[in-house]
Amino acid sequence: MSGPRPRSGAPTVTNRREARLAALAGPAGLLAGTRRGIEKESLRVTSEGYISRRPHPPGLGSALTNRYITTDFSEALLEFITPPLGECWEAVQFLCDLHQYTGEHLDGELLWPMSMPCMIRSEDDIPIAFYGSSNVGRMKTLYRKGLSLRYGRYMQAISGIHYNYSLPEEFWPRFRDIEGTDLPLQAFRSSMYLGLVRNVRRLDWFLLYSLGASPAVCKSFLAGRDTNLEDFDRGTFYGPHATSLRMSDIGYQNAQQAGLRVSANSLDAYIAALDRAIRTPSAQWQKRQANQDGERRQLNANVLQIENEYYSTIRPKRVARSGERPTAALRRGGIEYVELRALDVSPFDPVGINQRQARFLEMFLLNCLLLDSPPIDRDEYVANVSNHGAAAKRGREPGLKLRRGGREVALRDWGRELRDQLLEACEVFDPDGELGCADAVRECTAGLEDTAQTPSGRLLEELHQTGQPLFVYAMELARGYNDYFQSLSPDFNVHAAEFAAESRASVDRQREIEATDDIDFDTYLARFFG
Repeated sequence: MSGPRPRSGAPTVTNRREARLAALAGPAGLLAGTRRGIEKESLRVTSEGYISRRPHPPGLGSALTNRYITTDFSEALLEFITPPLGECWEAVQFLCDLHQYTGEHLDGELLWPMSMPCMIRSEDDIPIAFYGSSNVGRMKTLYRKGLSLRYGRYMQAISGIHYNYSLPEEFWPRFRDIEGTDLPLQAFRSSMYLGLVRNVRRLDWFLLYSLGASPAVCKSFLAGRDTNLEDFDRGTFYGPHATSLRMSDIGYQNAQQAGLRVSANSLDAYIAALDRAIRTPSAQWQKRQANQDGERRQLNANVLQIENEYYSTIRPKRVARSGERPTAALRRGGIEYVELRALDVSPFDPVGINQRQARFLEMFLLNCLLLDSPPIDRDEYVANVSNHGAAAKRGREPGLKLRRGGREVALRDWGRELRDQLLEACEVFDPDGELGCADAVRECTAGLEDTAQTPSGRLLEELHQTGQPLFVYAMELARGYNDYFQSLSPDFNVHAAEFAAESRASVDRQREIEATDDIDFDTYLARFFG
């Protein structure tokens, strides 16, 4: 099922967005209880700018079990996780507190302030994350070894921002009444979240243009590979009109997954596609499956090792129980929230994102919920992929056109239409302007009128004005942000005691997990995939 069924006699509306907005304009506080969370990745680098080879800092606890500070692919790639919080400013402030706390335990190292890494001499410079001797810890490390084998470590060292968003439980009965459907509430909620997901897939180019901040990359990242990027200086490649190389074909849009299509036209189709991918042997990966020195090299030789290997700009999600796979959680309880993954780390903000960007993202997601969202067929899928790639590599190109409904349309004209829709949504969800939603939308979309005001345009202009290579510019930012967090009073960090307690408790939890394992690793994997 791709959408809610109208009750018999319910009016048929071709474009439901205006009707939905009008119906939602009445009750005050309908979005009270909305939850926002942020996940931010950041490389630890030495004072000279090389990726750190040190283990995870002991003062940050266990990367396996710490709820707030963990690692992603690499031992050097920190991941900060806020809990679901009630306000955008709370999530950003929590992230700020995490950075302040972490800075106290880096022992002279710095946090790289950009999405694209730098100063990589070889893949050996990027250590794979280690999670201890437990079965679950060994599985997490082996999965990352598989990623290294399949895609290389360079891509896995890229950093990003994930924005988690869920509407309150009280919203859904009201919205179901507006839609005039008799679907059970869980099915209705999942159906509408999937409509949002499809619209993000259609419109993620708008985020790349508005917030993309990786138009340049250190030459060491490409390790001698051919590229159509241009020389900026001796150490830097750039795309003159690029917005987000992170989300381009040299970043996450890798050729190995080009043929993998995961439909979001229904929850059953989404689950089935991922389930099929993690159970279908791949000739490509089977060739690399042979054990090396008697050790496994990947979890399996299937199209995907696990669901999380599938790269997507947005994921429908539900919090999984211990040992539960993501698709099993979705099958059990439906969609609980969405994880927006299309965001570059902003080099202009100490924690990589600011409150206005978070507000803009919320308005974008709400608009994607309200817009009509028919199923995506093969032709539209191809157009969406094309639009994404064009915006990432050539988004600020004068006159750039995207594909929309079988015809071409100027990116900036389509973008202005979306901006106006977001401003209309602000009038409904922030009618008094107290949250600053409209100001956030105007600020984040100013680049539609002047490309120099996009983050990507601003970054290139600053590089031109300073005459600095990207590496030198980024190192100055890293040192400046480090000094900023060190200058903050300890009293400023209201969560410091909680972070310290969590770090200590996480070490105890890891020890307990390791002490209670009662099966061998092969049996553990068989049960997990079974």
